[in-house]
Amino acid sequence: MKDTPTVILGAGAAGLMAAIFAAGRGRRVVVLERTRDGGRKILVSGGGRCNILPSVAEASRFVTDSSPNTLRKILTSWPLDEQRSFFEDEAGIPLALEPETGKLFPASNSARQVRDQLLALARRRGAEIRFEALVTDLLPPDGSEPWRVRLANGEAIEAAAVIVATGGLSLPGTGSDGTGLGIVRRLGHTIHETYPALTPLTLDPPRYAPLAGISRTVTLRAPGSKKTFSTQDGFLFTHRGYSGPAVLDVSHLAVRSRLAGGPPQPIRVQWTPLDAGAWDRLLRETPGTAFGLLRRHLPDRLAEALLADAGVEADRALPQLRREERRRLVEALADHPLPWTGDEGYPKAEVTGGGVALSEIDPRTLESRLRPGLFLCGEILDAFGPIGGHNFLWAWATGRAAGLGAALP
Repeated sequence: MKDTPTVILGAGAAGLMAAIFAAGRGRRVVVLERTRDGGRKILVSGGGRCNILPSVAEASRFVTDSSPNTLRKILTSWPLDEQRSFFEDEAGIPLALEPETGKLFPASNSARQVRDQLLALARRRGAEIRFEALVTDLLPPDGSEPWRVRLANGEAIEAAAVIVATGGLSLPGTGSDGTGLGIVRRLGHTIHETYPALTPLTLDPPRYAPLAGISRTVTLRAPGSKKTFSTQDGFLFTHRGYSGPAVLDVSHLAVRSRLAGGPPQPIRVQWTPLDAGAWDRLLRETPGTAFGLLRRHLPDRLAEALLADAGVEADRALPQLRREERRRLVEALADHPLPWTGDEGYPKAEVTGGGVALSEIDPRTLESRLRPGLFLCGEILDAFGPIGGHNFLWAWATGRAAGLGAALP
């Protein structure tokens, strides 16, 4: 077994980090990647700029059906400041803060640089990376026999340890097709129900299609299982519905309500920094028309749409508003029910919700508690974070932990 490699399935963010740290400990490492170049989610992230990390790590904003305490232990195993130092000092990727969003990007604004530098570092440390290598199955050790990794071309590779970093089901065009989830399920692991997360929402018929292209910073609220979910971030009207960071962050609640077959998850919008009390005072005390007031705070087309939703005529004089008209208009502006009927699903989802139960892995090494010698990392695990680099934070931390775990004596 001395020369038998550690085999890593997947050359995405988590897989490349696992390769870097396992090879860095002197292990022979073979990475099997189904695409022709690897790291495709890195390439498409951040509009081609790659939001490598957040400037503040917020474990409380992650979503899991497993233990939040286990998630926190895994996430904090590689602190944010240490991750930043790794990228700048070891990977040779200077980072720059985007102050208005709190996101860290490569100073080059090039996602390709991030992918290429990680590939190069893995190779410098001795990892062998094989592209267009489609894994079909994974056979556990039998007696003194090692792990065996089966490929679509009929080849079988022996492995001293296997790290599964195949991703989930999101953005299938990048190579994520659920193969890894199927493999670990066959090996006996519990898979918490998977679902598309951080995905745009749709409305059919598209009532607000005339507003497509309008973007705002808004506050979205939705009832969660334990407390009200609230996020303040960008919102974008699309021809099919809604997108933007705020919508993506709340989308998992909508998706899960749809999958459960119950009533649609209620989502409320506050379109401006002004709350209901502030709008009520403005409507009572401001002279002029309803449209004249709203257009000072909102784009004209959105102001017109909200007046229509409230059943208030645009040229209605504010001093003449009846109490019920004013109540409806305050609700439309500060607590607007956002109608939605569906979502864009996995093709546009940034991550996969659900995945392998965290109770079935060692949070220190990410080794399977069910199958010694099997390590799991990245999106395949039951956890995801909000927009803003948190899911790369998870990928880097879990990839490193799995790589180091697989390299232990």
